[in-house]
Amino acid sequence: MFTRVVTVAEGVFAPGHLGELTQHVPFELVDDVLVRTRTVEQRLRRLPSRVGVYFLLALVLFPSLGYARVWDKLVAGLRPLNVKRPSEKALRDLRRRLGPAPLKLLFETLAGPVARPTTPGVCYRRWRTVALDGCSSIKAPDQPRVVGWLGKILRPNGWDGYPMLRLMALCETGTRALLGAAFGPTNCGEAGYAVRLLPLLSEDMLLLADRGFDSNDFLTRVADTGAQLLIRLNGRRTPAVMATLPDGSFLTRINSHTLRVVEADITVTCDDEQRITNRYLLATTLLDHRTDPAATLVRLYHERWEVESAFYALRHTLLDGLVLRSCDPLGIAQELWAQPTLYQILRRAMTEAAETTTGVNPDRVSFTVALEAARDQLITAESVLPGTPGPGVSAQAALAALLPKRRTRISARKVKSALSRYPGHAADARPLTSQNMTHLTIAIYAAHPSTPTTDTNTPATPPVSGRQGRRDRTLQLLRTDDQRAWSLKEIADALGMEHYRSLCAQLGHWVTEGILSRTGRGLYALQPEWRSPQPPAPPRPRRS
Repeated sequence: MFTRVVTVAEGVFAPGHLGELTQHVPFELVDDVLVRTRTVEQRLRRLPSRVGVYFLLALVLFPSLGYARVWDKLVAGLRPLNVKRPSEKALRDLRRRLGPAPLKLLFETLAGPVARPTTPGVCYRRWRTVALDGCSSIKAPDQPRVVGWLGKILRPNGWDGYPMLRLMALCETGTRALLGAAFGPTNCGEAGYAVRLLPLLSEDMLLLADRGFDSNDFLTRVADTGAQLLIRLNGRRTPAVMATLPDGSFLTRINSHTLRVVEADITVTCDDEQRITNRYLLATTLLDHRTDPAATLVRLYHERWEVESAFYALRHTLLDGLVLRSCDPLGIAQELWAQPTLYQILRRAMTEAAETTTGVNPDRVSFTVALEAARDQLITAESVLPGTPGPGVSAQAALAALLPKRRTRISARKVKSALSRYPGHAADARPLTSQNMTHLTIAIYAAHPSTPTTDTNTPATPPVSGRQGRRDRTLQLLRTDDQRAWSLKEIADALGMEHYRSLCAQLGHWVTEGILSRTGRGLYALQPEWRSPQPPAPPRPRRS
């Protein structure tokens, strides 16, 4: 016979806990959130507001169980206290009394980077890498009030069965922890939600994003925050060449910011000797090719995919692919703030577990193992309050089942559904099943044929981009004598054009873009910042 001692809050507050995870969201924090959102109970009864917050987080831990079953999980380890089970109506009323505000503030309090800068895989040089992306596959109940808020999407094969939510997240790539989140109807694009998260960026961050965020306005907004950026551009874009760099990349100017553009082909060789090539066009504020070679930036961009793993954990592992519980907009908002809150708590616990062992990358800690350990600790109500120093039971379970080092693999992106709402990509050369990669080659394209290269990571003679159009040839012409104004006829004759009308329209467009200035009727000159710009100066050595 053995005796187990459980320490929890006193009286009616006893069911308010998350097992060992309570140490990451302590009673004092929850009470402060309730005070600041004015949701503290007016009369102390069997279901105080603090218990309601922990109950909502427990609902996320057990998405397939009803209210009563989840309550039984909370009090399973408190049998000596003889806690009475409330009715399901009382638990529903508790949710309505709290509303979404406490969960939103709790998430905003817990959100943010969770790893030390020295933790493996967290930083590139002195910048913490973060990624931004959206997910639009979260299903809400097909109820009139929900459909009135979210609507439904008409696909070629009919209306969607459920209203869909769009969730936008800013993620720390090294740990997949969330720095912020926004959600709402899918009729608002990803860039609209992403703008809400830009104030969370700081000067010590490097933002990675896909080509859906390559608009000039968005790039300018990110650069204005002071954070660095590495964003993939749409392959159809042709940025103007302001200066070429020895590694094949070139400088351009978008609005008031100077950016560096890298164009590269990535060729992958699989186990079966199949070779797959894909072209990438990247824009970055890291302008120095000596400290940030083009090939290094191309490899770094792959870290952007960590945010997809975060969405997988949220959508499939935590929510288990189920439809949300709530049948009204306020309930859905409350539920959607509770989910990333619990996710962030788990990521904090996983990162702390990884940091207790030297050299362990946080992405080797299994989210599934941490989730199951958290469920077990909630049922037994152990380690609710801080106890002995060192890793707790959940951390020990996570460290005992570390994932192997990640293999380099490749596969086609596909939706496993016979009636997919996404169009198929018949031209995708990637294998349908995951294949190991045996070799990877990065070929950096030069902006102009005359571009030399001194980077040992790129070929001695880089391939030519082929993007040199009329605008770049005009810029090269005007730079031969950039202190005077050129007439329309001079430019047309030098370019070998017989008809001036299309050139005149283009020159007017480049004046609007801020590349040229109109000094007189039919006279054009380069703007000062586009006159033979110089590459960035070499970095100064730091004093020890």
